[in-house]
Parts: sequence; structure tokens; C-alpha cells
Amino acid sequence: MYDVVLLTLGSERDAPGAGCGSGGACCGGTDPAKAREERCETPRVPVLTCADVLTARGARVETVTARSDAEIDEVLSRLDGPPRPDGLTWPDADAKTRLVVAVAGDAQLRAVLRRMVRRYAPSPSRRPTDLAGNRTVPDLPPVGVLPLDPAHSTTHRDLAAQLGLPRDPAAVAAAVLDGTARRLDLLRHDGGSVTLDGALLGAAGEDNTPLPWRGRVEVDDTVLSNGDEPLLACAIGNAGGYARLDDVALLAGPDPTDGLVEVAVAVPVVTRSRWGRRRVRLEVRRARGRAASVLPRDEAALPYLDDGVAGQLTRKRSWWTEPGAWAVWTA
Repeated sequence: MYDVVLLTLGSERDAPGAGCGSGGACCGGTDPAKAREERCETPRVPVLTCADVLTARGARVETVTARSDAEIDEVLSRLDGPPRPDGLTWPDADAKTRLVVAVAGDAQLRAVLRRMVRRYAPSPSRRPTDLAGNRTVPDLPPVGVLPLDPAHSTTHRDLAAQLGLPRDPAAVAAAVLDGTARRLDLLRHDGGSVTLDGALLGAAGEDNTPLPWRGRVEVDDTVLSNGDEPLLACAIGNAGGYARLDDVALLAGPDPTDGLVEVAVAVPVVTRSRWGRRRVRLEVRRARGRAASVLPRDEAALPYLDDGVAGQLTRKRSWWTEPGAWAVWTA
């Protein structure tokens, strides 16, 4: 039977913003010393329920609350494989330890995968011969995903909902023990992190109306915008969380298993009726490829959301696809 680690990242109140685990602390803000002194709430009911079901099935269960990157890394070290002749840290393909991540949002799941990539990705100078040519990371260990708010599963489309993963704690436990590993594409980017679902770039006014901005957007050899025209939005899609902007369909059909990233830009186009009335319609341009980049052309920073994490882009950002790099346990 398996050892199962049920990992919770700090507090649910830290799910928005930078994302738990991204700044060295989860509870207590970004001060690691303060975080060590504070105690987050006790494990929530879904975590305890999942642990009880796993235990009843004979699994040896440990619940861990990680409040820093270092504490996430300590959990991930249990998934390491035996020593390799080249000295690289590599995941164990036959590990008897399984990981379940209890998440209040996609940002927390991303925080764990970000640390996984940093742990197992070899430097370019140490790239081993057994690493696939279209990858910079090995097959990452599968994770079980335990949504902490299953009651709201019909009102938002988080990644677990998009992938059709179980939300009930007992069903999550069954998937981890009896299910199969479903491999998914991962987006890495040159900002040092990863994207599981997607990113939406663009600003909005106080009335939530999109504001125009300018940037060069490329997908492989296709230029969606050269940076001379206004854009209202740019969607970078691995999955479909950012497929729509209000009533406008941005992404046609992002698929986290096709080895490609789908990118779309929304361009306002001014037309006039036969009576001279000015009208504005949105032109959506799309492309698919292995890599994408956005280069802001305005002086002001470009706001964005990446897996629910807000940020600002001031220089070129590039994403590339790691086909089948990560995996989830599914029924």
C-alpha cells in the first residue's frame, strides 16, 4: 500500500495575489520569520475526510501544511528516485509515495508544480541523454488534486473542473489509490515559473471595460500583432480558463494534451455604417505553436493574470510547451 502525503499550502486567504509558496512564505505574508511564528488554521474538512478515506483503505497518510518554498521542497524530496550516475535529482518512476495537493485555487497548484520543475529540471550544461528532445524536464510525478471548495465547482471553471477531476474527497482518494495518471502539457516561461491553465494580458478600467495597449505578439513564426496597433486582450492558453473575454471567444479550443499553446489577441476595428455612424467590433486573431512571446510596447507596465496570479509585465515574456510533462491522478 502507498504512503500518501496530503499537502496544504498555508492559508486559503493567500490563494489570490502572488500564490502560496512564491515568496518564501504562505501564512503571515512574505516574511518567512513571521510565517514560522504564526499558525494557520487546522486542516479543513475536505482534507480530513480525504485522509480518513485513505487511511480506511490501508494507506499510511501524513498531512502537511507548507508555509514556505523550503517546506514544499521537503515534501517533494519524498518523490525522489535513487541516485543517478550523473548526480541529477530525478523523480522515482516507481515511487510508493503519492502526493495529494489540497488547493484553494489554481495558483496553489501552480506553486507546487513550480517547485517540482525547479527540483527536477537539469541545467542546460547537465542535460542527460535520456531526456526527451522536446523537453527540459523529465516526467514529473503525478499529483492528486483536492479542491477545497467543491460546493462552488459549478460557479467557476478552475483547472480541476476543466479536466473533469473528482472534487469529492472520497473520489479524490479513490483516484489516487486506484486511478491512472493522466499526463498533461506544461507551459514554462522565462520569468522562472510555470503556467498550468493560461494567462490573460491586458488592463481594465474602473467599469471593467478593457483598455487598449500595444505589444508584439508572436507564436512560433506567426506574428499576431507587430505592436503598432491597439490590443484589448491577449490570451495564452494551455487549457481553457481564459478562453473568453466577457462575451467574446478568444481561444477556439485549447487542449492541454496536444503539445501546443494556443494564443489569441483581440483587436478593436473601427468601421462606419452607410450613414457614417462609427462602430467598433473586435477582431480575434489566433495561432497555435510550440512557443509564444509578448513584448509590451507601452511605457506603462502591462497587467496580467497567470493561473489566477496577478502581475505586471515590463519586458518580453516567452512561454514554451513541455508536452506531457506533468500529470494528475484521475479515476
